[in-house]
Amino acid sequence: MSHPSSTVEVTAPSPARGPIRAVVFDLDGVIVDSSAVMREAFSIAYAEVVGDGPAPFEEYNRHMGRYFPDIMRLMGLPLEMEEPFVRESYRMAHLVPLFPGVRETLEALHSRGIRMAIATGKSGPRARSLLDTLGVLGLFDQVIGSDEVARPKPAPDIVLQALGHLDVPPAQAMMVGDAVIDLLSGRGAGATAVATTWHGGDVAALLAAGPDLVLHAPTDLLAHCPAALVH
Repeated sequence: MSHPSSTVEVTAPSPARGPIRAVVFDLDGVIVDSSAVMREAFSIAYAEVVGDGPAPFEEYNRHMGRYFPDIMRLMGLPLEMEEPFVRESYRMAHLVPLFPGVRETLEALHSRGIRMAIATGKSGPRARSLLDTLGVLGLFDQVIGSDEVARPKPAPDIVLQALGHLDVPPAQAMMVGDAVIDLLSGRGAGATAVATTWHGGDVAALLAAGPDLVLHAPTDLLAHCPAALVH
């Protein structure tokens, strides 16, 4: 049986795939449904720093998953927007829900001995604070933000750093994300690149990027992660 990634161009032979022992997740759009709060925080930051006029959130949304300062550079917006954006994101964090089925999926994976990490475009402190507010921080072995790696996504650094902490080789790990840069980061690290569709974003672009696996609901992940073997 050929592996699903056999149709994806690779620059080097992939190592033999073992059973999945670790899952690295993106945060926004995968674990948490933060779009409404991010839109509000972005609009407030834009009004404070740039001034009147509609905030270009749809363009911002196309860069979702990247580190906020990098998005500002790509959009030609002032880096000074970061302070009010972060301030408002913290203020409204209690309004950000987990996607339906996420808590149950994380708890099931944890009970099976699957190691789990977060690799996010957010800063590490903000990601950990949000997960703590939601009561799921303790289910993750590691939470890494884009401010805690030399090169954020789409570089593989953040996934490799997470797997290094988990002590699991990439061939036995998945990177689960809702953006093309998540797939690129996971694939660059040598992990199985998994696309999610429940965020309601640009699914066509995700599928065009050739993920190894596509999940339509969080619980779909459980079929691909049996209980980890204890060595």
